[in-house]
Amino acid sequence: MESSSKRLFSLDRPEKRVDGIAKVTGAARYAADERVASPAYAYAVTSTIARGRITAFKLDAARAVPGVLDILTYENVGNALKKQPQGPDGGPTTTTLQSPQIWHDGQIIALVVADSFEAAREAAFKVQVDYAPEDPSASFDHPGVSQEQSKPMSGEDPKVGDAAAAFAGAAVKIDAKYSTPTQHHNAMELFSTTCEWEGEHLTIYDPSQFMHGTRGATAAQLGIEADKVRAIARYVGGAFGSKGPNPRTAWIAVAAKRVGRPVKFVVTREQGFTTNTYRAETRHHVQLGAGRDGKLLSLRHEGFEISSRPSKYTVGGTDGTARMYACPNIATAVHVVHADRNTPGYMRAPPETPYMFALESAMDELAWELALDPIELRRRNDTQKDPVKGLPFSSRSLMKCYDEAAREFGWNKRAAKPGSMQQGEWLVGYGCATACYPSNQGPAAARVALVGNGKALVQLSGHEIGTGAYTLVALTAGRCLGLDVTNVTVIMGDSNLPPVVIAGGSSNAASTANVVLKGCEDIRARLAAAASRAKDSPLSGLDPAALELADGKLRHASGKSEPLEQALARVGGRAETYAEYVPEGMPQESMSALSEGKLRLQGGTGRKDVTAFAFGAHLVEVRVHARTREIRVPRTVSAFASGTIVNPMAAHSQYMGGAIWGISAALHEHTEIDERVARYVNENLADYLIPVNADVPDVRIIMVPEEDTRVNPLGIKGIGEIGIVGMNAAIANAVYHATGKRIRDLPIRVEHLLDA
Repeated sequence: MESSSKRLFSLDRPEKRVDGIAKVTGAARYAADERVASPAYAYAVTSTIARGRITAFKLDAARAVPGVLDILTYENVGNALKKQPQGPDGGPTTTTLQSPQIWHDGQIIALVVADSFEAAREAAFKVQVDYAPEDPSASFDHPGVSQEQSKPMSGEDPKVGDAAAAFAGAAVKIDAKYSTPTQHHNAMELFSTTCEWEGEHLTIYDPSQFMHGTRGATAAQLGIEADKVRAIARYVGGAFGSKGPNPRTAWIAVAAKRVGRPVKFVVTREQGFTTNTYRAETRHHVQLGAGRDGKLLSLRHEGFEISSRPSKYTVGGTDGTARMYACPNIATAVHVVHADRNTPGYMRAPPETPYMFALESAMDELAWELALDPIELRRRNDTQKDPVKGLPFSSRSLMKCYDEAAREFGWNKRAAKPGSMQQGEWLVGYGCATACYPSNQGPAAARVALVGNGKALVQLSGHEIGTGAYTLVALTAGRCLGLDVTNVTVIMGDSNLPPVVIAGGSSNAASTANVVLKGCEDIRARLAAAASRAKDSPLSGLDPAALELADGKLRHASGKSEPLEQALARVGGRAETYAEYVPEGMPQESMSALSEGKLRLQGGTGRKDVTAFAFGAHLVEVRVHARTREIRVPRTVSAFASGTIVNPMAAHSQYMGGAIWGISAALHEHTEIDERVARYVNENLADYLIPVNADVPDVRIIMVPEEDTRVNPLGIKGIGEIGIVGMNAAIANAVYHATGKRIRDLPIRVEHLLDA
């Protein structure tokens, strides 16, 4: 299989998106675009308090609006669901419409259904609600919050040796606390759900990163068999953690059943801040102990994360930070802090984005304490073995990434002293940080068909969340079957198709490409066997394993070949197969569990043979105005090594998008909360700050070639999330270099530097 990835993919073979024309012309159908007959429209009524109970609804004015069909509240649908919704971790979460309890501000407490969107909206604003309010607790340090130790997503708190004793005896110590703020998804496509019943069968149009998960979760909540539910999401307009199974879907199904017609529901931009998940704010306590030579002796990382009252969900990024550098003594812990908030969830690189900010900031502080170049410090602590389990990394090209990025960036021009580089009225600072992401993968299935006219069809319930999944599947099938990508038709985004693991955790490419490879290889083997047996074939008698499909032919390295149409004729003019891919080390029941909508994912730190991560390095230049303290990032250089790159054009886009999001996380994004009433106050794209073109003038991406023969058959590591990781720390480190002031709390703003 090592030769397969070399033969199929290379960095100098980019491919345009096969769905590009459909997207730019509007032909691509997103969930809310799907046509249903005579739809009704739902609009949500959300709570105006963050804690307490509903004492009464006053609905007469709302019901009097022409076109109103129904108003759902806990009083008339409280028992409609057979099962409570689950949070992102599969545990308890806040509920809606089930009871009068108010868990958080902006909770859905009623759904108005009407003949038109306008009527539903008008009536929703005429719903009056009486409450028995209680004083809410918004976040850390507020009276009424509760704290408990929690397990990270990996299920472990890495621990090696005696970190406390090693820290006490270390010659050089860093003991610092860091924090990251609440951040919200604001994908171009709003959250939406359309539900349509045909007898006892339900069709859901819902932007989903997990088709079978949406089907399974909704069926469980409604108390019906999963085979009576079909979930469809042909395209998803941005997701990165926000568009998994959600409780809202089942309520729209209930509404559609009650009114006897399809119901469409689109969450407003403002409501999206409270009715879906988000990145929780975090706090970190990091202690690093090192010798005078810069080698780490002790690493302690303790994390604290906000969650809702009933949920224990945490991301727990210590699973990654504990493994970044060689260290003989490691201790970690993660705590969940319960407040009156909606339940957080996954958001691009959920654990790594906040946790690596803390570690990479602390590493920079250690470098300054030792008077070492920050890159040199990382070089001295680089390791080819997982320091927690002692396993080898499947591949680790971290220092190659630093070397490539440093050469492109001009790191050797960096002056060591903080505040010593200046250009005109601008203080100039250089900063760096490590990027990483575990190489996840999961089970997947696909149907592949090849017909005599040189066309192929691939069907799977994969997910196009904007990352280029259609192109990846078409490209893999085309290269495997010897066809141009334009001759491959890909159908996905439908739970009636073979199941595919969630499009999350950067697992999509590894899972889908490997199952498509397996299906195509089965077809190639059948054609090769038939040709080898045929007396009239120019390939007669040749080893079938030595025959390949390329350029519309079945051919041998000797130059002998026959047209694809002739090879197909030997097997009846059409070759079809059904393939399943279960990553090595995962139980075979993973596929049946996936079909039932259960999440099955093999994490990069959960393997028994190797630890698998993709690595990268961010180098940034920051400029801080000497008088106004305005902060600018005129250029960044990021280098990544992520195994096999299937489509370098799409990969470049993903890396760049992640790097820009990292700039945003460092300088812009912060969901502000009125702590008196536990209410978000910037629930819009005017006040929720994100970068514009002027904020990111020069973002350079380097893809470092890397072969990984141990991570999976094609050597794919995943690229969707690593790009954001570490960029926030690189910018904070550059700000220190420019100003001499260490900022440990994000986002970094002018007011933080006024006394620098």
